[in-house]
Amino acid sequence: MSERKDAYTASSLKILKGLEPVKKRPGMYIGSTDWRGTHHLVWEIIDNSIDEAIAGYGKKILITIHNDGSITIADEGRGIPCDYNEKEKMEGLDIVFCTLHGGGKFDGSNYKSAAGLHGVGSACVNALSEWVKVHVYKNGKEYYAEYKDGGNKKSGTKILGETTKRGTSITFKPDKKMLPEPEFQYDLIAERLNNSACQCPNVKFILTDERVKGKKQEFLYTDGIKEYLSRKNEGKEELHPIGYFSDTTKEIKVEFAFQFLKDSYEEKVYSFANSIFTTLEGSHVRGYRAGLTKAFNEYIERNRLLKGDARLEGNDIREGISCVVSVRIPEAKIQFEGQTKEKLGTPDAATAVDNLVYTNMTRYLIENKEYANKIITKIFEAQKARIAARSAKDEVRKISPKDAEKNALLLSGKLVPPQSKDYRKNELFIVEGDSAGGSAKKCRDKKYQGLLPLRGKPKNISNDAEDAFMKNEELSTLAYTIGTGVGKDFNMRNLRYDKVIIMTDADTDGAHIQNLLINFFYLKMRPLIEQGHIYVACPPLYRVSKMVGKKTIEEFAWNQTELEKAKKKIGSGYTISRYKGLGEMNADQLWATTMDPNHRKLIKLTINDASIASKYVELFMGKDPSGRNTWIKENVDFSTKGDFFVEEVKSNG
Repeated sequence: MSERKDAYTASSLKILKGLEPVKKRPGMYIGSTDWRGTHHLVWEIIDNSIDEAIAGYGKKILITIHNDGSITIADEGRGIPCDYNEKEKMEGLDIVFCTLHGGGKFDGSNYKSAAGLHGVGSACVNALSEWVKVHVYKNGKEYYAEYKDGGNKKSGTKILGETTKRGTSITFKPDKKMLPEPEFQYDLIAERLNNSACQCPNVKFILTDERVKGKKQEFLYTDGIKEYLSRKNEGKEELHPIGYFSDTTKEIKVEFAFQFLKDSYEEKVYSFANSIFTTLEGSHVRGYRAGLTKAFNEYIERNRLLKGDARLEGNDIREGISCVVSVRIPEAKIQFEGQTKEKLGTPDAATAVDNLVYTNMTRYLIENKEYANKIITKIFEAQKARIAARSAKDEVRKISPKDAEKNALLLSGKLVPPQSKDYRKNELFIVEGDSAGGSAKKCRDKKYQGLLPLRGKPKNISNDAEDAFMKNEELSTLAYTIGTGVGKDFNMRNLRYDKVIIMTDADTDGAHIQNLLINFFYLKMRPLIEQGHIYVACPPLYRVSKMVGKKTIEEFAWNQTELEKAKKKIGSGYTISRYKGLGEMNADQLWATTMDPNHRKLIKLTINDASIASKYVELFMGKDPSGRNTWIKENVDFSTKGDFFVEEVKSNG
């Protein structure tokens, strides 16, 4: 028998050294290589600055977005060590920026708790950047080092001169080859800084965007999470003043602030672990829910307030609560589920939060009977609404499921279903208007693409009772079409489409509808966003065309940069058309630019996107006008003359 040429031996094995693991598999370290990965690099550096501030070093953190696509994060901390490490035979800056799992947060002596705790953050930034420039102000001297092309050392650590300053300033520019979406999003960074600021009382965060003249924001909280919750609930009718508990158990410090709102019918939890906003919650949130449920159930049972055989559920108790859960955990104990630190996994955190909330809430209810009665009245109302809703659903279930689906979907004349029953491949396009729906119906992939045209604007459900949205035809049809149910009855196993794609016009009405739909998914079907099933279609903004003989050649553009490229490619004599609506494209154009899986552009919605969209829906369409008025005064220049766009422009060529 001849020897195989593909023998698998020890010589086949490779060891990736230095920063190569990050370059080979960036997603393992920063979660993804899209815009989220780009911003994760920013979070890593900011988290290090926050760790310094929480440790007591510095009262100001500056973040500046530059015109060249780079960003600077500067703090007033102790400064990264710049001296030579005899044991590692490396300079301090090289340990931090050129080695994985190198840093000062592993023995617990430099930081009691930390956010940047894996020792890879700064190194990942270096590995995935065109260049990194580091200034350190320490021991009366200014140190400087520069790296380029994914971590290559451009210069050793230099002393530039003497200084009275203290801290670290890091500037980096993401590498387009590694991160195809390197642009920094101001609103996303601002939202992150606002969340971080409440974890660092009396530390000021200043965000500046040099790309837009005069664009600057400051974030400062003097009263921590209580002030944060107060701002979140501003303008809403409260049942009681904000309650606040704090304690340390087994080295885990827990803070909990809460307030029940009269006209809110959902639970809003803002959770943090070591100053990081945990978008996917985790063990600390499980602990809060367990402690809250026990405290209320025992109080109600002790006072014999519950009548009849009906029992309370956890969702009844939590309906209308708005709260902040924050924990600080020593480095040796903290566990996040994944490198991106979106979900806390530390088991002891659940116990610590459970004990704090249960013990203190029990005392709070006894000592504040007036507030307790108001909250419990709301809890019983939630219980009644749940029972009534369940009875209504039981009546609906008496109808054959097939008949119910047929009546709800086909007789509505709206849904155009795909032929395939393989839900893992099916897509649902939510289309604005009948004209766009007509074009989409002609060009769609009938096997896998379904359509649901909207014939009116969806309802703003921010302040509605649990099932009130079902009275809105657009939203009730949408919920039934997707199949999972909503709110407490959500079940991912019943999902009928792998991708739910919002496809609206590129105008103010389209943006309005898009935000209302995102708000609906965020409030009622959030797991669809968390598990990556909600997308936004990106139809082109421009068509550049010209006649060549009897043939029309055309290019499409999604932004100003692409428009300039399209004009050059088409050459002189072109015509530019600005698309206002999807209905202005014929079926072939709509397919080629927006619906063809091989060429279209889709944005996958994330919790951060949805949270920001929901915030603006609440701001502009909520009951309280003061927030709108403040925003308009701060952001609208009424002296500016209106813009206009000439729909078709021919070049002089």
